[in-house]
Amino acid sequence: MPSKIAGTRRPSAARGGGRVPATPRRSRGGVRRLYRRAQRAWDRPLTAYYVIIGAALLITMLGLVMVYSASMITALRYELVPSYFFRKQFIAALLGTGLLLAASRMPVKLHRALAYPILVGAVFLMVLVQIPGIGHAVNGNQNWISLGGPFQLQPSEFGKLALILWGADLLARKHDMRLLTQWKHMLVPLVPGAFMLLGLIMLGGDMGTSIILAAILFGLLWTAGAPTRLFVGVLTVAGAIGVLLIKTSSNRMKRFDCIGATDPGGEGAPCLQAAHGIYALASGGWFGSGLGASVEKWGQLPEAHTDFIFAVTGEELGLAGTLSVLALFAALGYAGIRVAGGTEDPFVRFAAGGVTTWITAQAVINIGAVLGLLPIAGVPLPLFSYGGSALLPTMFAVGLLIAFARQEPAAKAALAMRRPGWGKRAGVRWKSMRRRVKKRPSGER
Repeated sequence: MPSKIAGTRRPSAARGGGRVPATPRRSRGGVRRLYRRAQRAWDRPLTAYYVIIGAALLITMLGLVMVYSASMITALRYELVPSYFFRKQFIAALLGTGLLLAASRMPVKLHRALAYPILVGAVFLMVLVQIPGIGHAVNGNQNWISLGGPFQLQPSEFGKLALILWGADLLARKHDMRLLTQWKHMLVPLVPGAFMLLGLIMLGGDMGTSIILAAILFGLLWTAGAPTRLFVGVLTVAGAIGVLLIKTSSNRMKRFDCIGATDPGGEGAPCLQAAHGIYALASGGWFGSGLGASVEKWGQLPEAHTDFIFAVTGEELGLAGTLSVLALFAALGYAGIRVAGGTEDPFVRFAAGGVTTWITAQAVINIGAVLGLLPIAGVPLPLFSYGGSALLPTMFAVGLLIAFARQEPAAKAALAMRRPGWGKRAGVRWKSMRRRVKKRPSGER
């Protein structure tokens, strides 16, 4: 008599020759496996290093393409060649790439040594801006220095980099002396120094750059572990000063009135730029009207290649293009946070946190203004908008993040193993992918 086990029948689906259908449990298991693989890939030592390089270069290259597309009509309006603004931006990108490579190869000690010279140089240039005959006003803001010909310099952009390096070095020294537990050492002289830079910028009327500088200050304090009550106190004081400056300026109050505006009004209306930015985004659809086919850049959208280049991107590349830009900024910001959180060096942690705060806060303020969610602050989209004065220090700051990412012990070891001839220099003979054997001296048996 056959056993019950031997006589056990298979399910009907198996008897019919068909396959057992996949169950939801199997599909969930596949998702979990993909998630674990992605997590392992992200946890590799060089992931942040490559993400920072890739995201920054992709943003810069896409920005060059969009600057060329968005600035052609403006160049023709001024009787210039269509590629005039693109050429200047391309030259700035080449110089910025040199700064990025130099910063990425500098040791941390040299970055700390440059903190005070850059701060003194930035303050000196920002004082020159206020001297009649040297400073130059653009759109009502006295924050430019003419370098002769078509080239101008905006020292306040270098003030952002100066505040990060000086503040990070200052906080790192106090961290080593264990003084950051006292609120007076955390605030002084960091906050007075930042307020000095803010005052020089506000003398020229540049509220947007002042907001970014304040965000960098808060990022440094937050990374340094400022107590919540101290952080809220500084934020309250800065907010009160900001409200006072906005209330006393009719131009700034009008910018708040244009949040979410869809009626451009007549020529010269205060909400003309905000409304046409919304029109450009709305007409882009899913995939845009095509590169170079924007309608709003033909004079209806002011500053199409600078502050509102994201609107032209949405019109020509559609929702897919704008989401790609947002994803690149999100990847760059997340990689910067990982660098700041994965180091034991206090200077690296503070500087990486400051750079990440700078780029992400400025991107949020620019994109928020284009979307009609925030008032127009007049700040460019980092690495993307036209403007060499903004591009050069930003690429140097990205070089800082790259240098910090490669300074991690695990990343340094992984990079060393990928260098040609490393095995010979280290006296190591590679027997397989997983095994390495030390060379024996010639006289050893």
